[in-house]
Amino acid sequence: MPDTVLQSRPLFVRDAAPNPELLQSLGRLVRGLSMMFWGLPIALVVCSLTANGEIRTLGVLPVLLSTGLLLAGLCLLGCFQRQERPWRAALDRAMVLAVTNFGLCPFLYWWSRVPSHAFLGAIAQALVVTGLLFLFTLNPLLVRLTAMLPDEALRQETRLFTSVNRCVLGSILFLLTTWVILVRIDPGLPDKFLGWLIRIVSLQQLQSAIMLFDQSRHLILWFLVLLPVAMTMALIWKIKEVILASVFGHGH
Repeated sequence: MPDTVLQSRPLFVRDAAPNPELLQSLGRLVRGLSMMFWGLPIALVVCSLTANGEIRTLGVLPVLLSTGLLLAGLCLLGCFQRQERPWRAALDRAMVLAVTNFGLCPFLYWWSRVPSHAFLGAIAQALVVTGLLFLFTLNPLLVRLTAMLPDEALRQETRLFTSVNRCVLGSILFLLTTWVILVRIDPGLPDKFLGWLIRIVSLQQLQSAIMLFDQSRHLILWFLVLLPVAMTMALIWKIKEVILASVFGHGH
């Protein structure tokens, strides 16, 4: 079903009273969006602390609960507009990755206990990739959702920010894939490449910038990840507020 068909058929009209079944599905949708809004930062923080070995007392329970919150939020979103094929297709893609993250997250805890284990390390790297892909697929999911809402400004804003998010996430995935390939070829190859780059660069300022990048690459990666996470959370919150204001009234 083309996007124009979906966008030409808004879910409800302002000042129109939805039927009880629609109100019930919208209530689940709002709860699902709330769970997604809180689940994204919680899962990011909990998984990061688990990977660093800072959460040990509860075992795999924290990562299972945090990723399970995102999965539960998607399940609630799945109760909404099941007949819309583009919406369902985008939701199914996100659901597959959410289930994958839920299944792989215990390996993150086990790898933090035995970081030298090659298999656990590979699973932890796979979890990073699937986590970024999950965040990537959330953006077209939000575009599909706003196509069924009556707010044209929200649709345009969502398309704009999700395009930025996908560009940033695509760049991160490309850089991570390149880094993993280089490490697989030679574990010291990335450091050798940066050292070679510093030697051939003649400008002192550029050399200093390259060395600074080498020392703070983890912080730069964190910033690049936090940027799309923050924008995705902002879009989720705004979509939820539009639904509450349009259907349940401004006092909700």
